[in-house]
Amino acid sequence: MRRRDFIIFLAGAMGGWPSAVRAQQKAMPVIGFLSGGSPGPYAPLVAALHQGLRETDYVEGQNVAIEYRWAEGRYDRLPALTADLVSRKVDVIAIIGGTPAALAAKSATSTIPIIFNGVARSGPASSPISPGRAATSRASATSPSS
Repeated sequence: MRRRDFIIFLAGAMGGWPSAVRAQQKAMPVIGFLSGGSPGPYAPLVAALHQGLRETDYVEGQNVAIEYRWAEGRYDRLPALTADLVSRKVDVIAIIGGTPAALAAKSATSTIPIIFNGVARSGPASSPISPGRAATSRASATSPSS
């Protein structure tokens, strides 16, 4: 190959390189949000989630996506809702309001981190300090009345 042909080939390859690198970058992180309840009573906690994300420079729709799943009191729906989040390969599952949702998530995956609050002490993580597996809890003084 002549030098001129090589330079043209190299310039062409370099021109396509940035788009190839961008294609290899991970898409925005996805939070799977799961609740055994309905959206209305949990609106203040969802707002707090958004505020906490903003405080760490994450804004839904800009640099983080959230997939919401609500069982609306029908706990028999939790395994299917959780399976859907797992099949979508979310990066983390955030659970608000209840042991049934946390148990459904814990039984659905051992690889996706699970964060939850409002769960009984005998629930999926017996201790927030030493939770084991991928599940961890966070105590909360704020939760809607059931």
